[in-house]
Amino acid sequence: MAAAAEEPAPKLKLNPRRLKGHADSTTCCIASHQRSHLIVTSGDDGRVCWFDLRCSDVPQLVMDVSVEPVSSLCFKTGMEDMIYAASGKEIKCFDVRLGAAEWKPLENYNYNKEEINKVVCNSKSSFLAAADDNGEVKIIDIHQQCLYKTLRAGHTSICSTVEFLPWRSWEVLSGGLDSMLMLWDFSKGRPYKVVDFATFNTSSGTTGQFVNPAFVHAIAVPEGEMVDKVDKICAVARGDGAINVINIETEMAAIRSKSSSNMQKGSHSKSKDGSSSSNTDANQNGKKRLHLDYTLGSHTAAVSCVAFSSFGERGKFLISGGNDKLVKVWNWSCYPDAGLSNDNNDVLYLNIDVPRKVNWLCTTSADTDNLVVCDTSKVVKVYSIT
Repeated sequence: MAAAAEEPAPKLKLNPRRLKGHADSTTCCIASHQRSHLIVTSGDDGRVCWFDLRCSDVPQLVMDVSVEPVSSLCFKTGMEDMIYAASGKEIKCFDVRLGAAEWKPLENYNYNKEEINKVVCNSKSSFLAAADDNGEVKIIDIHQQCLYKTLRAGHTSICSTVEFLPWRSWEVLSGGLDSMLMLWDFSKGRPYKVVDFATFNTSSGTTGQFVNPAFVHAIAVPEGEMVDKVDKICAVARGDGAINVINIETEMAAIRSKSSSNMQKGSHSKSKDGSSSSNTDANQNGKKRLHLDYTLGSHTAAVSCVAFSSFGERGKFLISGGNDKLVKVWNWSCYPDAGLSNDNNDVLYLNIDVPRKVNWLCTTSADTDNLVVCDTSKVVKVYSIT
């Protein structure tokens, strides 16, 4: 449903399915690519639950894998009977086919020095990346079952999230509570592109705030098969309630252009306040950064999670959840490639009230287009999006 011009989008009260299996707050949910009806969730109870959306609202399998909260999950890419669960400072690997009364991990990785916030597997199932409270990202070689590289001296605060780039084999994006988004060549162990959202310029002139900083809580990149349609982009969930969509390749070209032009005296233009004219540089190919803030109906508190939709026209919608107890579905692709502006209110497609603060979300298509939400309650909600 599109929002009417000059008015905020309606808050629709949908009646979700309620998946029950956890004894404490739900922390993470992932949807299978191979079996669209399969959802896996984790919680502060140290439990991992496997739900089949074709069946009843209770788990088909319950795995008590830790005495500590399970903060993040990911499938082993291409082998979704195997799952990685991050709990505390540890990553555990389980094969669901080895059903047992007591679950013992096939692999254990204890390389992170502080609590892990996000674990993710790359598209070739060769590496894991784990972002932690120490501001570091550990890259783990799955085949050799050893630490490959530590990405440090980048973030100066908690590293909250990390994603592999499906179109670049040796690169990851990380985001943290220092308001930094960093692009790393993990084969070399150093970042070569940094975006500081505390000073990030948008086409509307909005920048980060001192009182309510633009911490990077979550990032999303399109899956490999989406890239041809939606381009090589990244969505950033910010602590000030805004969401940015940036073209990664354009940003990289811009930083290279700046580095080159800075070597030529007097060749780099400045604004009146002496700052770089970054909007012009970043838009070399005519594509501008998309800034979804309160003027377009964005969140009124920190955005905790963001994802590209996997149903329908894959990647058409961007979905965000926040501490304001709202889930928003953005028809971000309705913006043209060039001439983006903040005067088109149709970008907010759907506004959903949820009972609690949102911790995680994912999407899948099984009979209906489903939006799965983990919040600070022990019940997982599944909304049907039509």
